[in-house]
Amino acid sequence: MSDNRCLFVFTQDLRLHDNVALNSLLRHAQSVQDGGRSNQQTPSLAFAYVFDEQWFTPRCYQQQSMGPHKLSFLLQSLADLQQQLSVLGHSLQLYFGNPVAVVTQLAEQNRINALGYSKSVGWDERQSWQQIGKNLPDVTLLAQWNNGLFNQQQMTPYIDAMNSFSQFRRKVEKAKLAVELPCDTFNGISPQPITLVSQYETDFSQFQAPSSVIFSGGEKAANKHIEHYFSSHYASDYKQTRNALDGFEHSTKFSPFLAFGNVSARALWSQLKQYERIHGANDSTYWIGFELLWREYFHWLAWQHGPQLFHFKGQATVMPLTSFFPERFKKWCLGNTPYPLVNACMKQLNTTGYMSNRGRQIVASCLVNELGLDWRYGAAYFEQQLIDYDVASNWGNWQYIAGVGVDPRGGRHFNIEKQTAMYDPQHVFIRHWLGEQWQQELALNLDSLDAADWPQEHQEAG
Repeated sequence: MSDNRCLFVFTQDLRLHDNVALNSLLRHAQSVQDGGRSNQQTPSLAFAYVFDEQWFTPRCYQQQSMGPHKLSFLLQSLADLQQQLSVLGHSLQLYFGNPVAVVTQLAEQNRINALGYSKSVGWDERQSWQQIGKNLPDVTLLAQWNNGLFNQQQMTPYIDAMNSFSQFRRKVEKAKLAVELPCDTFNGISPQPITLVSQYETDFSQFQAPSSVIFSGGEKAANKHIEHYFSSHYASDYKQTRNALDGFEHSTKFSPFLAFGNVSARALWSQLKQYERIHGANDSTYWIGFELLWREYFHWLAWQHGPQLFHFKGQATVMPLTSFFPERFKKWCLGNTPYPLVNACMKQLNTTGYMSNRGRQIVASCLVNELGLDWRYGAAYFEQQLIDYDVASNWGNWQYIAGVGVDPRGGRHFNIEKQTAMYDPQHVFIRHWLGEQWQQELALNLDSLDAADWPQEHQEAG
């Protein structure tokens, strides 16, 4: 007789409802139990989450991956998940270290037979799980797509349509590709809990982060927000309000919950379709689905192109023409540029961990076109600061703006004065976020100059 010991490692899927990867592991545990001898032990299961030690080190273009706003949302999401699991008689066990070393040690030391996790489109995450599989040849690894609208089998015929989003969207819509309904978790399966042993164990007390002024993380918070959104008229007005620079209800605000997996894209799609059945479909409700398809496109693009998502040249045939001025980048990060709208957007980001989609395009265009900087530094700063950071959407959108993505138009250059006139003509947003404050604090020159008019590299900006 042998124990049937299973481990599920949460990643960007911090929820219980519609968790396909967790369901796969539970079904495996039950099938082994049902197919075994009558005296075989009841399957047992442990839940783990690993804080990657590299998240907290400035290693990505001088930025760290885990900024304070993201960390706060993550801790809230984990606390919510811990509470839900405790009701079921289980616990969420937290670890800190190198994910490959941690998961390998957990499986070996605790005699794990089956290991479940959600597949990621991120290149680093894919490499880590590949190495874990090599380290644990005798452990059954069960991985599932868990964060998109479609699975890999559904997407296979459309991989050749990745040259542009428009081509991808038209093919998917013409085929009327079905989004599966959300599934229940556990479904009557009640495995026994395992208390794991590991030298990597940690707890919440190690991490300190200020609470977000906008968002609360976790599956319960996600469900509450989604219910509030679809119980109002917001979805029917979305297309008219989505470009607003501020205002909580002007956009869906689903993105943080999607990024951490507090809710699945399938569950949101199901809620959207239910809203349309009750209130009717219009251009605005279509546009919410359109945005979910954009996210889907970037995810499969990231899966297809792997490490190219992070390359300076990206998908382009020639290198971008940029330089790097540390002082310019520092001013952009802090919102101290000669462009008040950019400053306001960046100060909003630094204060809240959030920025509107319109704002993101404007500040990214400014960094690439007005400041002439390497787009990867901007992408890395967004990775650190944004609560709703999504590896595929973030780096894919930055490539799109910089002209090194698959977009046939070759980049985007936004006229900042025109954008200001369109979206903040009375400077209400700029004044609220002190976007014009630089005029009192800085010289008009973007760069500090030496006697020969060459830009100086300030030590503080390096």
